[in-house]
Amino acid sequence: MGNKIQVNMITQRAVEEGVAMEKGKTSPEYYEVCSIVEMNIEDIKRLGIMRNTNVRVTSESGDVIVKAVEAGQYCPPGLSHIRQGVWANQVVPPRTQSTGVPQYSGFPVTIEPAPEERVKGALELVQGAVGLWKGEN
Repeated sequence: MGNKIQVNMITQRAVEEGVAMEKGKTSPEYYEVCSIVEMNIEDIKRLGIMRNTNVRVTSESGDVIVKAVEAGQYCPPGLSHIRQGVWANQVVPPRTQSTGVPQYSGFPVTIEPAPEERVKGALELVQGAVGLWKGEN
């Protein structure tokens, strides 16, 4: 199997996310554009995986399975982007540095291959986070 790497995480907004959000956060379009982590191709290679492989992103606050894709914008090695929303919220640290806003950017994460793991949908993640998910695993 591949390796684990540590990178700095930045959550961000994207045009694709905004367009998909208009269709709904449980839509296939939203799932497709938001359940990803954008990475530098060198970091994907360091993981020992191919593009579009599922990975586990883990922070001090939790973890989430997302698909690793090559960044479509500038992303140097050691930095990764995950779009703000349901998947990002699983790993965003709650600390606010007295601002009242969680630390959406600039926090360390570990990324490791998880090709056999399933990327969960938005509803499953939200309901699962509070113990209300009753659907299939």
